[in-house]
Amino acid sequence: MKKYIFLIVGLVSLMQAQEYKSVFDCSSDNARFVMSRMNLIERTMGMIEQNGDKADFAITLHGGCVPMVSNVYDEIVPDEDMPYIKMAQETITRLAQKKKVKIIVCAMSLNANAIDEKEILPFIQISKNSFIDTIGLQNKGYALMTFK
Repeated sequence: MKKYIFLIVGLVSLMQAQEYKSVFDCSSDNARFVMSRMNLIERTMGMIEQNGDKADFAITLHGGCVPMVSNVYDEIVPDEDMPYIKMAQETITRLAQKKKVKIIVCAMSLNANAIDEKEILPFIQISKNSFIDTIGLQNKGYALMTFK
């Protein structure tokens, strides 16, 4: 009998858990701002999960936001941006590997930033056009959060 009570309580808890789906779209070239937003995504995800809910997040990167996905960013970013890019990269690495956040970078932006696809971190998904991915995620119910 106790098994059934625990099973029912568990099922009720699962049914009450809310799912938060969001795509964070980053195009900013302000390295300090980008780093702060990546940290905010991680903290937000932690708060959602701490409440017993589920966070299903994706991050789409284009424009000036793409250097952080390169394993040779130190060759392409100004010295003053280096610590922020490093911290942003550490955060997206944790998000992708521990929290299963999808990190998607735009191939056109890689090209515009002179970043070769071979220099991209292995867990990053490369998209022909990250706008298409962002729109597709929105069509699947993901809320759009932008970093400009």
